[in-house]
Amino acid sequence: MDKETEKLIEALELAKKETAKVIIGQEDIINKLLIAIFTNNHVLIEGVPGIAKTLLVRTLSKILGSDFSRIQFTPDLMPADITGTHVFNMQKGNFSLVKGPVFTTFLLADEINRAPAKTQSALLEAMQERTVTIDRRTHELSSNFTVFATQNPIEHEGTYPLPEAQKDRFMLKVNMNPPSFEDELLLAKRMIGDDSPENVLQKDEIQAILTPEILESLRKNLNEIIISDDLVDYIVKLVRKTRTHQSILNGAGPRATQALILSSRAYAAISGRNFVIPDDVKYMSGSVLEHRIILRPEYEIEGLTEQEVIVQILQDTAVPR
Repeated sequence: MDKETEKLIEALELAKKETAKVIIGQEDIINKLLIAIFTNNHVLIEGVPGIAKTLLVRTLSKILGSDFSRIQFTPDLMPADITGTHVFNMQKGNFSLVKGPVFTTFLLADEINRAPAKTQSALLEAMQERTVTIDRRTHELSSNFTVFATQNPIEHEGTYPLPEAQKDRFMLKVNMNPPSFEDELLLAKRMIGDDSPENVLQKDEIQAILTPEILESLRKNLNEIIISDDLVDYIVKLVRKTRTHQSILNGAGPRATQALILSSRAYAAISGRNFVIPDDVKYMSGSVLEHRIILRPEYEIEGLTEQEVIVQILQDTAVPR
């Protein structure tokens, strides 16, 4: 294993250890958020309120030495509330730009589906191009700009479902579940004392192990993670089967193939390896494909879920030896 790959693996391990000082349990979610960050992509988080979604993103931003902003999406939120606008300065007699919260590194878009499509689309250019256009003038965002958008799975009244094209911009969709009994018991005990997760974060007990510049250079080391031609062929077959499966109305596109290759490489690095194995691909398949497929109505009525279909596809596709 070369030194550059070792640096990447070491950085990921340190990031996980620092995050664990604040976030109890949720190792799977931490892994996947780190994968999104280290592959320079965005992630959609689905989970009920109160399970530390905001705290997790704030913690990661501090560990990775990056700025953090949060937008609470509401039905009356306007695109300019996100991007910013030009305001007339009475003293200087000219217009000056007041930047919106999108001008940051890590952006938490809380309950993104509560805002109408026009406001949701204000993020599209930022997510894809990492630029923002205000009054026909284009402004650069951080090269590490990452969106963590959250959705509440139990409240649908007054929400606007994300368009398929917008969901495809998110590399991963992760489902954040409540903690196990043991983790919740540990959290309850920590709340009694002075080391609650919020206090740990506020007391500067979390180290910034990276800078944005180092993070950007480490990303290049993902190209050194070995993935065989047979595994690439396996990934392409998996994605293409989502377009022909009898229960799927619309399958995943080529962007899903790219996402599965990138995320599998990153997960191999998180696991301490410099090569990808089939289990890495299987582990990432659900998060990469779930939000990119639409089931046929007759199968949805029967109670079939996207995750179950993905499991079927994995079972029906021969694993390379």
